[in-house]
Order: sequence, then structure tokens, then C-alpha cells
Amino acid sequence: MLPTDYDRGGTRMPKTIYVLNGPNLNLLGTREPAIYGRETLADVEKLCHARGKNHGIAIEFRQSNIEGEIVDWLQEARAKKAIGVVLNPAAYTTTSIAFLDTILAIKIPVIEVHISNIHAREEFRHNSYVSKVAKAVIAGAGVEGYGLAIDALAAMTAGRASPKRSGAKANAGRVKSGGVGARKKTKRGK
Repeated sequence: MLPTDYDRGGTRMPKTIYVLNGPNLNLLGTREPAIYGRETLADVEKLCHARGKNHGIAIEFRQSNIEGEIVDWLQEARAKKAIGVVLNPAAYTTTSIAFLDTILAIKIPVIEVHISNIHAREEFRHNSYVSKVAKAVIAGAGVEGYGLAIDALAAMTAGRASPKRSGAKANAGRVKSGGVGARKKTKRGK
């Protein structure tokens, strides 16, 4: 049986992690297998469900090529009181201010995942709007990165009925310099 929380009406709800996938991930296994491997999105979904089951967590697994639909799902994750989100923004990594704004608004942990190491690829892939607000980033671990993200969210939220990421506690240590949530170090009294 999955661990549960209760909604406002007293209904038991399983703890859930949303796994959201951006554009072209429906083509996994056939699209540039030298970069992304031969595993299909169905294989990734099986991996995620198995890893969730290991932690007693339900997985809501989705993919879309439409930015606004993914924004709706991020908001849904908050409304359904998910304990976290694993997000592979794919091609929206470097362009989606909408993802950045939504992640800030939903106030639940989001782990950004990339199958390839985006920092070892073309320069235009290096700037992620999601990384600026994600709790963590996993890149270059292949599809196992999804499992690692689920493990991390399970560990981060263990024993917490409704995890929150807000204010100084959430931002402390997340961004070392620059970006959203960055903090200047100052000497007291000077």
C-alpha cells in the first residue's frame, strides 16, 4: 500500500511524484540514439513506476510537445498535492520562462533531468531557465537519471506530509552565484 495523506475532505490520497517530459521525448529510442540511447519513453515510464514502487510512491507520468500543457500539469501537481516533480524540459530548457515562473509559483520540489549532459554539448544548451529554480539537476546519467531523481525526491520529502520550498530556507545553498534565488554574502556592520 502506498503512503497516504488526506485531502481537505478527509479522503486518503497516495503520495505522488509527477514525471513530466517535454518535446520530442516521445521519439526516444529512435531519435539520435548515439546521444539519447535506445530506451523508449515506455521504458522510462516502466523505470519510473518501478522506482516509485520501491519508495511506496505513485508516479503520474506524462509527455507533451506543447509548453502550455506542461505548465498546466505543473500547476496540477501542486493542486493534487504531489510531493515533487521530475521534469525533463527537453527543448524548452533554454527558452521557457513560463516553466521558471510556474516552478516558482507551485512551491513544490522540482528536479530537472536530462538524459544527455547538456553542459558537454552545444553552447546554446548550457543555459537552463529550469535550473535556476529547480531543487536539483541531473544531467548525463542516461534514463537512470529519472530513477535518481525519484530517489532524491523520496529522500527530500520523507516524513513530510506537504513539502514546501519557500523563502530563505529554500534558496539557501541552491544557487551559488547569479540566477534566481542567489544571495549576496555581506559582512555584518559594514
